[in-house]
Amino acid sequence: MASTGGLVPITRAFLATYYDKYPFDPLPDGVSRLSSQIRSFGQDLIQGFPPTQGESLLIQEADSQPPHKMDENMWKNREHIEEILFLLEIPHWPPLLLQSSTSEIAEFAIVLGKFKDKFQTTLRILESFQARNSERVFNTVMTYMPQDFRGTLIRQQKERSERNKQAEVDALINSGGSIGDRYALLWKQQMERRRQLVQLGSASGVYKTLVKYLVGVPQVLLDFIRQINDDDGPMEEQRQRYGPPLYSLTRMVLVIRLFLSLAWRRFEALKLNRLQISVLEEAVDVYTTELQRFINFISEVFANSPFFISAEDGSMLEMRKNDEYKEITVPAGKSYEISLTVESINSYIAWDFSLVQGKMNMDIGFSVEYTNNGGEKTLILPYRRCESDQGNFSTCMAGNYKLIWDNSYSTFFKKALRYKVDCIPPVLEELGEASERNELEE
Repeated sequence: MASTGGLVPITRAFLATYYDKYPFDPLPDGVSRLSSQIRSFGQDLIQGFPPTQGESLLIQEADSQPPHKMDENMWKNREHIEEILFLLEIPHWPPLLLQSSTSEIAEFAIVLGKFKDKFQTTLRILESFQARNSERVFNTVMTYMPQDFRGTLIRQQKERSERNKQAEVDALINSGGSIGDRYALLWKQQMERRRQLVQLGSASGVYKTLVKYLVGVPQVLLDFIRQINDDDGPMEEQRQRYGPPLYSLTRMVLVIRLFLSLAWRRFEALKLNRLQISVLEEAVDVYTTELQRFINFISEVFANSPFFISAEDGSMLEMRKNDEYKEITVPAGKSYEISLTVESINSYIAWDFSLVQGKMNMDIGFSVEYTNNGGEKTLILPYRRCESDQGNFSTCMAGNYKLIWDNSYSTFFKKALRYKVDCIPPVLEELGEASERNELEE
């Protein structure tokens, strides 16, 4: 087990102690009351007007329990808000609402405009929370990783994966996919991010090749990111503490969406009465206010949570600095070389070096060259002089690669070189392994 540098093991019991400091003020009684009223209004609308297949699926969802995963509830809230905003766009209003010029209809149109503003504001807050939270999780994990080319490779893998995910979403939109289709894909992608965290913690899948090079990563972190979403893992404590109010808000926005969907299709036959509009107006105000309050609260909890605190303590930094580095003295007028034999294309050649400086700042020449089986040499990295450098590249040819530190230009000064060099085999996404994993529980 690698040294944890004084870290406290992150467990459900440990988080329970922390969460005791952050009680969430209960939702107002209006959430339950208004949800029930609107659900009842929706039931009235289908009397004599049987629901379509799509409406039946929405009714079934409204009468079921919300998801258990907290982040799935966040995605569900976001999806329902977008569906509501779609209905609130003027081109999607019922024809009677667009054509009528009565004062009552005009007043309702003003109310719908207010609904749209409130939902748009709430959607922006929710999107911002999800983006910040996702980035914070990854950056925190990376804080514990060796701060050299290996961490860079993991970041590159994440960036490549995110670009692929966005391209997948764009393709779906361009092909005419619905809002529901898009959110089904977004949730599938979110679960894939969770799989990759588990793979990082267990040195499998896309990270199988890289993690074996991550000497110095505290085992407590690897255990945490592998077990975080177990049935009785750390996140279960979060769900027990903060899940119920979020579940109530998920159900509330769903019944608002259901009611508007049913009302729009039946608007000419069953025009909404003043009581229904008044209750709907109150419900939208309560929902948007309470979801924003919950997001602000949970943002503070996450930001200060033990598994989001920076790992920049002295013992961790010292462990990283000493991780697998070597030191060599390059005499004046001489060079130092390291040869690496690469057997597979798309391998990574990576390095991290610096000069141990004395009273005078020194530099050293550095270059990388390739030699094929016929002895022909090609300069991969042009010669330059520097005090330190970190870099990597993916090989396009098998053969011999040579890293050269040149001190031949110096007549008097030897150079103390501290370096780390690796040749890492191709990093391949093992899709078969990922697809065979059971879907993770949050």
